[in-house]
Amino acid sequence: METVTVSSDFQIEIPLSVHESLRIQPGQKFQVLLYDDRIELIPVKPIREMRGFLEGIDTTIERERT
Repeated sequence: METVTVSSDFQIEIPLSVHESLRIQPGQKFQVLLYDDRIELIPVKPIREMRGFLEGIDTTIERERT
């Protein structure tokens, strides 16, 4: 687990192992979500990259009745 420090400008540096693993590029945008007592960063991807990402998803789960 990596640890980061918030700067006086409220910035954090993403550890090298994390940005290499996720292929994060300078200038890339993220959605910032507050979830309970934590912050989640969700990479914003161009719609063209999202094509087919649900292929093979299991849709046999029981759904709520409406």
